[in-house]
Amino acid sequence: MKPNKIILTISTILILSSNVEANNNAEELFSNKCSVCHSTTRPKDMKSVVAPALMGIMRHLKMKYPNKDKAVLFIKDFVLNPTLEKSICMPQKIKRFGLMPSQKGNITEKELEIVAQWMFDKFSSKNFRGR
Repeated sequence: MKPNKIILTISTILILSSNVEANNNAEELFSNKCSVCHSTTRPKDMKSVVAPALMGIMRHLKMKYPNKDKAVLFIKDFVLNPTLEKSICMPQKIKRFGLMPSQKGNITEKELEIVAQWMFDKFSSKNFRGR
């Protein structure tokens, strides 16, 4: 194998493995920091739900912010500084669950960046059917 091909192969492996590690880290962060309220799948028992499911949130988020960079900025801002005016949730969701409390002190901006990127990439708004 030529030296350039070896370098390209090694670079590709490193990039792929770092992407897998980032995704695993993002899922772990979400699990530790967000899943106490937000589920990643449609809940079976709607009576026990305390916050909207992530797939619904991402549907509304991508409708308003289809650009990933802008969506990530919104998530970071809203999670730390939520206001009714900034909310993308439907009014009946706010009425049912209330406004999300600020997560200042619960998640760092760096952690939030990782989770927000993962959320945008992982959760498609296609085929979502809300209630």
